[in-house]
Amino acid sequence: MLGNVKGYVKHLTVASVVALGLTSQIAFADDTELTNVYHVYVDNEHVGIVDQKQVVEKYITDTISHHQGENNYTYTINEKVSYVTEQVFSSKADNQEVLDYLEEEITIGVEAQALKIGGDKVVGYFSEQEKANQVIQSYKEKYVSSDILEKLDNDSAETEPLSAGDSNIIDVSLTKEVTFEKSKVAEDKILTVEEGLTLLEKGTLENKKHIVNAGEVLGSIGSKYDLSIDKLLELNPNLNADSVIQIGDELNVTAFEPYVEVKVVEEKLEEDKIAFETEIEESEDMYKGEEEVKHEGKNGTVETHYRIEKINGKSVEMEILAENITKEPTNKVIVKGTKVVSSRGSGSFQWPAVGGTITSHVGERWGSYHKGLDIAGVSNRSILAADNGTVTSAGWDSGGYGNKVVINHNNGYRTVYAHLASIDVSSGQVVEAGQKIGVMGTTGFSTGIHLHFEVYKDGSLVNPATLY
Repeated sequence: MLGNVKGYVKHLTVASVVALGLTSQIAFADDTELTNVYHVYVDNEHVGIVDQKQVVEKYITDTISHHQGENNYTYTINEKVSYVTEQVFSSKADNQEVLDYLEEEITIGVEAQALKIGGDKVVGYFSEQEKANQVIQSYKEKYVSSDILEKLDNDSAETEPLSAGDSNIIDVSLTKEVTFEKSKVAEDKILTVEEGLTLLEKGTLENKKHIVNAGEVLGSIGSKYDLSIDKLLELNPNLNADSVIQIGDELNVTAFEPYVEVKVVEEKLEEDKIAFETEIEESEDMYKGEEEVKHEGKNGTVETHYRIEKINGKSVEMEILAENITKEPTNKVIVKGTKVVSSRGSGSFQWPAVGGTITSHVGERWGSYHKGLDIAGVSNRSILAADNGTVTSAGWDSGGYGNKVVINHNNGYRTVYAHLASIDVSSGQVVEAGQKIGVMGTTGFSTGIHLHFEVYKDGSLVNPATLY
């Protein structure tokens, strides 16, 4: 009976039912009293007639109550149920037929809020909008603290002045529009906040192109996108396991793309170093090759105000808003000598000590021949080059001279300086008349602190006393 009646009734339109009721009223108005019946429609499809709407509504209420559990979901039916009232003389209502249909066809769902990204892409369904909001909040809190988000939500909050080394987050937003939409879905589609956050972070699979870089092979590219070799080859039918890929080749890959990303705008004040520069000054009072530091350099400091934009924690843009030099750098100044000394002596000899007297002359002494002058009693112990020349040796002499310096004056003359406590020049160095070459001492065979000074002309010994 249900099948025959339903098959007929389902194809009645609302207009035909109303028209049929009016015809009945006209034909039988004088025979009996009119009563109301209710044509029941499910998703605009006629499913039967009941004598009271409460019959259907109670069934729906009882069915929903039966599904109510501990999760506090708001259950509803997924289908739209509507009624058309008809006044008839003779009721053709069949409540049981309608209830049987409802039991067979009606499905139970949950009233939910769909979280949508970019206006059309549904991330998931949640039992209430508050939970969907918690997903967005938790996603943002992966990159900024809840305190900062709360502060930014307060429109009256003022940005605090920055000190060097400090930073302020001035804006947190999502890269795409987030909307919510009321929906009815199956209970198993409802997500928890944790599940929603995981889904939002992971994103959705998107077809992408990978540009081959130096050193990459199919295996390393597959690992990067969590793809097996077989899957990678399936996505690239022009390749096989033995294919050689080249730098710059494009491969089809499938990768997870986030539904949306968190954009954080931060301002930062940093104190940076301004490196000092080095200046070179030349001096004719110093010999070429000599140099000294006139002023040590000191770095300066500058405060730089940056605006930094980050997407999911990675900096994508940095802009300098302002710079303020807080300390000017001091340049380092190095003085380099330009004075060039001739290695050829003038032939006119300078006294090789600072003052002093001759304590022993050239000639026979203590049973041997003394080849030079001994000078002692000086005001300070500096030993001076007697004329311009080139140092031919500077060091220890095993023949009794101790520390000894020999200068070739490149004009036939050669001078020897012995018994030095220390030596200030080196072999091959060009020296100027009067330049300090060492310190007077008593090294070697010596009876006291003095300078032993010898002069040779074309290899022959000369008495130095005759030169002054």
